Amino acid sequence: MPIPIKVTDAHEQFKNYLKNNKHSTSTIVAYGKDIAQLVSFLEELQKHHVHEINKEDIEAFLGKLTQNGYTPKSISRKINSTRTFYRFLKVNEYVTDDPSLLISHPHYELAPPRILTPTEYRALRDAARNDPRMFSIIEILLQTGIRIGELANLRLSDLGKNEITIRPYEKHEERRVPLNKFSREALDRYLTHRPKSQNDRLFITKSGRPFLVRNIRTAIERYFRLAEIKHAKVNDLRHTFVAHHIKHGVSLVLLSKVLGHKRLSTTERYLEFVPERGKESTTLTEL
Repeated sequence: MPIPIKVTDAHEQFKNYLKNNKHSTSTIVAYGKDIAQLVSFLEELQKHHVHEINKEDIEAFLGKLTQNGYTPKSISRKINSTRTFYRFLKVNEYVTDDPSLLISHPHYELAPPRILTPTEYRALRDAARNDPRMFSIIEILLQTGIRIGELANLRLSDLGKNEITIRPYEKHEERRVPLNKFSREALDRYLTHRPKSQNDRLFITKSGRPFLVRNIRTAIERYFRLAEIKHAKVNDLRHTFVAHHIKHGVSLVLLSKVLGHKRLSTTERYLEFVPERGKESTTLTEL
């Protein structure tokens, strides 16, 4: 017999389950919101306990989202969230059956990554040139391919002469990433302007507090606008780093390690978006 539990209580426990299983912050937030939507819909149906939910209820929930304009990609993520929720319910013996497994994912095609042209990323550099902190941030993201969360988490002690140490971040392991001449010069310039602070974070505000991911993202998006670069996002700097090095023949194994990809197949996906590939190389080049 399943253990009786209210849907609202299960939702709260589910969020703790995600944290305890070391899911990324973005996954915890996204899945938590997705299940909150499901809970709200179930309350409209007067279904207050987990064991009352069936396949038809989940289909009705997804149908309502579709009517409200959610894309197939978003619906697919809601299904993933619901399946993760049900895995949690089964582990804790709150249910014996999983109706979410009876729901099929909608078909959709992934949009190709946005890869900046040399003209675009040079314009982005020029737009930020008089801002040492943002110029350094843009240069590091572009020249190393690290994630914005990894950049925000950098400490002064992570800086080496020709490399930076990326600390374990969420489910990503520690790794070392080379610093080329351009990124090293941009960093050195920023460090001469960096506010005096006891805070060990590399990138800080004028008041000495950590420069948060959301604020870094907003600042970069501002420079995209100033440089008149359309439809670009922060992660496109990482895409551009990958595409540039694939084009120049850099070993996919090396590139995968630098990027912190868990699977080589993640790096290989970019091959279809880079039509010409140079001679095999083990040397990272400057953008």
